[in-house]
Amino acid sequence: MASGQVTSERLVALYLARIAAFDEVGPRLNAVLAIGPDAVTDARALDEERARQGVRGPLHGIPVLLKDNFETKGLVTTGGSLALEGVVPAQDAFQVRKLRLAGAVILGKVNLHELALGLTTVSSLGGQTLNPYDLSRAPGGSSGGSGVAAAVCFAAFTMGTDTSGSIRIPSSHNAVVGLRPSAGLSSRSGIIPFGHTQDTGGPIARTVEDVALALDATVGYDPDDLTTAASAGRIPRSYATALSRGALKRARVGVLTEFFGASPEDETVAAVVHAAVREMAAAGATTVEVVVPNLSALVTASNLLTQELRVYLGDYLANAGGPATSIEDMLRLGLHTPSLRGILEAALRTPPDYLTSDDYTTRLAARETLASAVVDAMDASRADALVYPTVRRIAPLVGGNQGGSNAALSANSGLPAITVPAGVTADGFPVGVELLGRRFAEATLLGLAFDFEQSTRHRRPPSTTPAVPR
Repeated sequence: MASGQVTSERLVALYLARIAAFDEVGPRLNAVLAIGPDAVTDARALDEERARQGVRGPLHGIPVLLKDNFETKGLVTTGGSLALEGVVPAQDAFQVRKLRLAGAVILGKVNLHELALGLTTVSSLGGQTLNPYDLSRAPGGSSGGSGVAAAVCFAAFTMGTDTSGSIRIPSSHNAVVGLRPSAGLSSRSGIIPFGHTQDTGGPIARTVEDVALALDATVGYDPDDLTTAASAGRIPRSYATALSRGALKRARVGVLTEFFGASPEDETVAAVVHAAVREMAAAGATTVEVVVPNLSALVTASNLLTQELRVYLGDYLANAGGPATSIEDMLRLGLHTPSLRGILEAALRTPPDYLTSDDYTTRLAARETLASAVVDAMDASRADALVYPTVRRIAPLVGGNQGGSNAALSANSGLPAITVPAGVTADGFPVGVELLGRRFAEATLLGLAFDFEQSTRHRRPPSTTPAVPR
């Protein structure tokens, strides 16, 4: 782009050609829900701005696809649900607004597990998204459309959200890089809520460097999300400065053996991730086994995955202007994919005043206890990060349920985690390795992930989506 070999407008056309070739025909991945009506004109305007006054930064004119739970001005924001069909917000989510200011082109919206309430990416508006590495399998979720779109090059990068693995699980299943930021680093305002305590948004891309550049553009204080005040003074000038070969040589990596699983179904993925740990050691890392006392009980006690759903999603539906104005409406009118009925009914069994209950207060305190226990274990072993499988099993066949997630550790503690390709199974299915760090230690995680990525080059594009003739 700097040399004039390609323009933003041309990039948009090339990505749209790939979407047309593989999403709507070909393997019919069914990842994209809507194309932004202003993508071409925005790209053209950014090309003119580049020629006239230079670039805003590395994302100037770069197309991005958004998970369809980021509010986007002038573009439908439905959460993939019939309950919100046709809703077009009047303003952007904070992170979307930041992307526009950085010069990114909003190419469109991608499918998700409806309202982010599951891990296999099926929705009443978007249907079932397929995994490009095995079309008989789900892509992970809930940001499955984001993971697939990044993997098959429908955009330069994508944005997902993560309440308990929804960025990292599809990243693992699609051989891409996904980051769940620390609690308080990235604003949640303008994201359709699942549970505010655990919700966050973050980037998914084919490389660690692209994730770092997208993170640079989306973090920062937001007066509409006061948790972001905690990030003051904790954000580097650029996360990209942390990316250098040799990071593993200076690192101690704590192997969280408990998270590799003990069931026969866990063995295939565990073997790939154990090999990845050996590759980290070969690149110079010191690897040590780390045990967090009572870890399983601590994770369970700190879970707030569904308890906030009735309040926050209910409030959102009441004010969004969609066909359903409550969870009760969704159930009564059938405005949801059938797989959501159980979780929606569970939400309605939560007492309306739950957020003032002793149980809620206890669970919030348990989150701090979990985070302290993890950091204490890291400190005791002098570990810079913990390593384990993102998810202990490959993606299920379409229609099945995802098992073996390790994602709750980051989600329940508020500690950051990044997933990077670790290799493939004997059948060629991607496996991700997760690195978890101390709060606001994203730079450390990105540095380690970058060195591992560059040392191993495990990512391979899926064979189902070859190059499209230009």
